[in-house]
Amino acid sequence: MLRRAAAEFFGTFAMVFAGTGAIVINHVSGGAISHVGIALTFGLVVMAMIYALGEVSGAHINPAVTLAFWAAKRFETKALLPYIAAQLAGALAASLLLLLLFGNVANLGATLPGGAWEQSFTLEVVLTLILMFVILGVSSGSRESGIMAGAAVGGVVAFEAMFAGPISGASMNPARSIAPALVSGQLQHFWVYLAAPVGGALLAVPLSKLIHNRKVQA
Repeated sequence: MLRRAAAEFFGTFAMVFAGTGAIVINHVSGGAISHVGIALTFGLVVMAMIYALGEVSGAHINPAVTLAFWAAKRFETKALLPYIAAQLAGALAASLLLLLLFGNVANLGATLPGGAWEQSFTLEVVLTLILMFVILGVSSGSRESGIMAGAAVGGVVAFEAMFAGPISGASMNPARSIAPALVSGQLQHFWVYLAAPVGGALLAVPLSKLIHNRKVQA
């Protein structure tokens, strides 16, 4: 369990450090990275962490993913709190390091609605639903591992961040939103990025069972 928790800590740290770091550095550099670059950074770091850590912990790096695996009965209850605690700790460590390096710039990449909160809430539910549906489809048990899992999941993160980022921030991950919000003090509409990703991930479980367990008729 210590190895698995350490893997979740480091994987979430790397994801938040690179992804929200891209937002911070884009602001500091006057837009050198761009929105497209930020979206690709999130997708690429998620892909890399799945390939690097998938065989150890499953590379959930997302409390909503861990909860959905548990709801799908692919993940043991005793590991639930250690995984989520490690993910939150890794995300907080990343945000604190970015604060130390750059100061409280661009709210450290905190996610905020670009319009009405209802719009962002709905987007986050649907985005996380799609992400978790893909994860359940390419994973083995509760492990995101294999030749194509990293590319598939990283690709979903990238394309969703690409089109939805300007509106909702395309969080899909409570840890990714909690850490910069707490460290930067930007807690406006904080609950949206806790409830919506968890709700979307849990909705993916029955949808995946319905689609993947259905027998194909001749």
